[in-house]
Amino acid sequence: MVNRARDWLAQAERDLLQAEESRDRSRHEWACFISHQAAEKAVKALHLRLGQEAWGHVVAKLLVELPPSAQVPPGLVEKGRVLDNFYVPTRYPNAHPAGAPYEHYGPLQSEEALGYAREIVAFVRAQVA
Repeated sequence: MVNRARDWLAQAERDLLQAEESRDRSRHEWACFISHQAAEKAVKALHLRLGQEAWGHVVAKLLVELPPSAQVPPGLVEKGRVLDNFYVPTRYPNAHPAGAPYEHYGPLQSEEALGYAREIVAFVRAQVA
């Protein structure tokens, strides 16, 4: 069976670029969502690299489910939790009491999301590449 870990990591890297472009164009809700996607795909790449299957979209859970040999850095799970908060409400108007998603996200949120996603991708890259 072919291990697709590098494919998942390559897509995570590309998603990071898209998140940066979205931030640069003031599409902060998309920068936040795509940052989540980059982190999710990166962690799934590491699961694959380690011979495990990973299901779901919760980055923090995916990080916790890695074996101890992965040595997840302290604080990375918490950063995954922050990213998990960008999975649904960045895309759906009914996730907020009022207003479209883009009205609820700005540079502060997109910079935080990008920073956390970069950290998670870098952690995975060091083990997969």
